[in-house]
Amino acid sequence: MADLTERQKLTLALVIRDYIETAQPVGSMHLVEHYGLDVSSATLRNEMVTLTDMGYLRQPHTSAGRVPTEEGYRYFVRQLMGHTELPDPTKRTITHQFYQAGTDIDHWMRLAASVLAHQSQAASLVTAPHPDRPVFKHLELISTHGRQVLMVLVLSGGEVNQQMLTLAEPVSQEQLSLVAQTLNESCSGLSSDGIAALPTVGDALEQDIRKLVLDGMRRANQVLTGELYRDGLTQVLAEPEFGEMDVARRALRVLEERPFLEDLLNRTVLSSEMGGVQVLIGGEGTWEELRECSMVLARYGSPGLATGTLGVLGPMRMAYGRTISTVRFVAGLLSDLVEDVLAEE
Repeated sequence: MADLTERQKLTLALVIRDYIETAQPVGSMHLVEHYGLDVSSATLRNEMVTLTDMGYLRQPHTSAGRVPTEEGYRYFVRQLMGHTELPDPTKRTITHQFYQAGTDIDHWMRLAASVLAHQSQAASLVTAPHPDRPVFKHLELISTHGRQVLMVLVLSGGEVNQQMLTLAEPVSQEQLSLVAQTLNESCSGLSSDGIAALPTVGDALEQDIRKLVLDGMRRANQVLTGELYRDGLTQVLAEPEFGEMDVARRALRVLEERPFLEDLLNRTVLSSEMGGVQVLIGGEGTWEELRECSMVLARYGSPGLATGTLGVLGPMRMAYGRTISTVRFVAGLLSDLVEDVLAEE
């Protein structure tokens, strides 16, 4: 990023701050009058022209003021904004809401999505916590009807996978319980690699069930396992940036298509430190669907126990300071809850 003078930094910061609030191009005369600046509008206009030439601002129309570019937002977030924190009363309110949620993980996730959407006035997404490296805890096989069997696989961290199986021929509950007991004894505390390395023993039914257990554990290694919690989609689509159908459709794809989110989260958040916040502006030249959007993402949880991801999607014209501080704070709360509750299991 190019070096800016102090006046250029102030000009860029004020243009961005004003544009975030109004969604209208910003003129030099307006900045001087609105912020009581001790410079002439002509001087400020020259600085805005320089910032436009440097790629930080652009002019939508010849007679219009300036609006930030992707590079302008990036410079603002990385160089000008600094560390931000939510006000203490807001922190106390959010903390109290989570305290009232008790130990219900589903309630945590819904509350986290709601808080993120409300505080950022954007769309939120939260993935449920899942083991970093799933470990076998318990297996149940329940005969339901004829050849139908319900397989319930419990992994470390409390994650439960249920799957209906159709066997080649009916098997008694006694046989199923015996297979489950054998696998519980041989697989307890093992990862998928550990189970795969076990010697091939037992009858065909036991071998088939063990293969299905392995498949379930490998699926649990994916980022998006279980339910994805979302909130605030209606309010973000009401923003002027999403007025065009194609733009709205791309934003919806980001939040609705699990393979896209899987790729996005694998390539961004999973490489970051726990609690560290990542800001993606305009797709960062990688994701076309995010061309008109920004995302603020963070990991939460306890490494070695269970982790998840949370974040916010909105227009590039988002209140970055408040959004980043909200994402960071909620990630910290969820990390504490994971350690307090799941570590006891």
